[in-house]
Amino acid sequence: MVDVELIAGADDARVAEWLGGKLEAALAAREGPAAVTIPGGSTPFPILERLRDRALDWSRLLVWPGDDRIVPEDHPASNTGRIRAALEPLGAEVVTLSEMEQVPRFALAWLGMGADGHVASLFPNTDPRVDDPAPIRRLTPDPLPPEAPFDRVTLTLPALLASDAIMFVIRGDDKRAVFEAAMRGEHDLPVARLLAAADQPVTCFA
Repeated sequence: MVDVELIAGADDARVAEWLGGKLEAALAAREGPAAVTIPGGSTPFPILERLRDRALDWSRLLVWPGDDRIVPEDHPASNTGRIRAALEPLGAEVVTLSEMEQVPRFALAWLGMGADGHVASLFPNTDPRVDDPAPIRRLTPDPLPPEAPFDRVTLTLPALLASDAIMFVIRGDDKRAVFEAAMRGEHDLPVARLLAAADQPVTCFA
């Protein structure tokens, strides 16, 4: 069983407090910028809103979306556009995912998870591998999620695992059950592959 700190019942304020502390520590540990990756979807933005007044050196944060839909950044489905709107006014730099980008080691990889066990846009049908030689891939989920029927660009498992710490925020009993089964090694969904290969601290707010 992978070593995961599972924190149940944490609201957005609790997650934001923990996240703010992690970001402060990451910035204090280095002189240059700290790279982090954060998810899209609806979950992160109320948490990020609570961080706005935190005394962080936002100008030293390099923020990577963990994945995005292949749409213009002004499209409502664009993770990058929403992250940019939330964090660039504070001074953070937000990266546009491209297969040409050189991916850094992340101080923190913040992930969500779907009910099917996908992380970033690494859906079960894409057969993500921990030894994938590419840090970023363009792919097509199958089936396409009806709420976001678009091709994707995503960090791969090795890129996510190249991080000092991993954080999940999961909402809903169904997702928590999938995550806990992954912790126990009871399936081979993408989240289970990531957890099985993780050698850094993993914290899950559920």
